[in-house]
Amino acid sequence: MPKIDNILAILWMLSPGEKITAKQIAEKLEMNIRTVYRYIDTLSTSGVPIISDTGHNGGYTLLKNFIEAPLFFDFEEQTSLFHAAVFAEEAGYYGGEALNRAISKLSKYTNQEQETKINQHLTSLEVINRLSSPSMNPSLKKLEQAVADGCSVKILYHKSGGEHRLVDPYRIIYWNNKWYVIGFCHLRNDIRSFRVDRIESLMLTEYKFNRPENFSARDFFMKNLLPTIEDKKGITTLVINGNTSALEDICQHWYLGHYLQERTSNQAVFLLENDMIHTYLPYLLLPYGKSIQIIEPVSLKKRLIEVLAELIKFHQA
Repeated sequence: MPKIDNILAILWMLSPGEKITAKQIAEKLEMNIRTVYRYIDTLSTSGVPIISDTGHNGGYTLLKNFIEAPLFFDFEEQTSLFHAAVFAEEAGYYGGEALNRAISKLSKYTNQEQETKINQHLTSLEVINRLSSPSMNPSLKKLEQAVADGCSVKILYHKSGGEHRLVDPYRIIYWNNKWYVIGFCHLRNDIRSFRVDRIESLMLTEYKFNRPENFSARDFFMKNLLPTIEDKKGITTLVINGNTSALEDICQHWYLGHYLQERTSNQAVFLLENDMIHTYLPYLLLPYGKSIQIIEPVSLKKRLIEVLAELIKFHQA
């Protein structure tokens, strides 16, 4: 373990009003007791108010008025970090190895009581991972570095047989179990979004770029997913009645929720493009069965009947 980590570990083990001996520190950190004395002197020299008591009940402690640095986490903060690591792993976070090292340090430098409580909370939560997919960690890590450094990347993007592109990456986004990078594409001369799992190869370049001021990758991404309805003549009012739980689920749908206009306990009203009403929507609403009822438009009712008839005919064949 590097010297600075050992010094911080000792500082972590010291607390106001509670004594700890050099022998206990040496055993906990698996180091020579002379090294402990040397690190204690280093901390004292740097201004940490360490009190040293000699004798049978001696040991090291901190002054009671010592102000905790942000380095010190309380029980709830430690538990939250452990839980965050679980979610990060499920999302395919590229920095998992470094995060695990940080979590390991937290485990090592907590006292026995804290460690027991944290383990109790940690085992109370479990995230079910999705089916395993090809690792994107190398690409994600390079992309994050490029975003932070403001340097362009050359990518081979899996589209129409694969295209080589020079991209200025503005931001990385995680949405709906997928990673995306938003940036300026020199090939298209426009800002575009790219799915990271479709990037076949990626190389950092020496070209630098400046991100546009006040640019919101989130707004750009959501606008492309959920275009604003501008042509009032091309929209239809969708009225759905149903039980509370079914309507709640529909209103929170990532697409329909954007177009929700009114909501009561048993009715929801949306404004949607005409094409969406008769193409995507029937397949989205069919799984709700008798828990909902289409009030408007009548054409959607007819389309639902057609879809059901097609399914019946298909499975009877």
